Amino acid sequence: MKNTVFTDTHTHLYLEEFENDWEEVIQRSLDLGITRFYLPNLNSSSIAPMMNLCERFPENCFPMMGLHPTSVKADYKKELDVVEQHLNNNSYAAIGEIGIDLYWDKTHKKQQTEAFVTQLEWAKQMDMPVVIHSRESFKEIFAVMDKVCDERLRGVFHSFAGNLFQAEIILRYGFLVGINGIVTFKNSGLDKVVAGIDPEKILIETDAPFLAPVPHRGKRNESSYVIKVAEKIAEIHALELLDIAKITTENALNLFKLS
Repeated sequence: MKNTVFTDTHTHLYLEEFENDWEEVIQRSLDLGITRFYLPNLNSSSIAPMMNLCERFPENCFPMMGLHPTSVKADYKKELDVVEQHLNNNSYAAIGEIGIDLYWDKTHKKQQTEAFVTQLEWAKQMDMPVVIHSRESFKEIFAVMDKVCDERLRGVFHSFAGNLFQAEIILRYGFLVGINGIVTFKNSGLDKVVAGIDPEKILIETDAPFLAPVPHRGKRNESSYVIKVAEKIAEIHALELLDIAKITTENALNLFKLS
């Protein structure tokens, strides 16, 4: 894999799970040809550690800016003000991660939806891609997208774990599908769904430190494991690993507009 270049399009390398060895984690990835890491923001408290890591590795780590749905609380408008200020004053690869999450807590469903719509509108105004978090919320997110999605809106549904019908809706929006370690889980059924998705419409990711692929399932995930995701997709589509690396990296470059 000497000349193979992989891209981890969704990784939280700045979180405390990596505070004792983040340099080693990144170096392990670089040694394997994983040269780009896209870092989604969570809330106002995660901005500083995220930006510090990007400043340490400016040619490899690229920040996003957004308010994660599980960080939407009663004070979400103050959090959105912080996001907007950063978007207006700095350069980011995308607005993300944003969306609706009804798995952990439905208390602020209305506020989550409002924050999601606000950030989608910013993306259209600023001509930026979005990274969408959609845990147990496809119905609600599709209802929003049906209203606001137009030719100005582009992005990816990250950590996709839905069915082929839901994937087809996402593709009709003109969005990409983010695939991570879930595709390697024996009983997830995601392998059969991925078989019906053109690799030209796929981004690979880890969502580290979460959702480590087999054989690391249940342990801390890290960006070097994105190769396990690529290997599984290559197996599903009967392609060479190098082909998946090239295709998914090109997909990332086209979406996030980096040379």
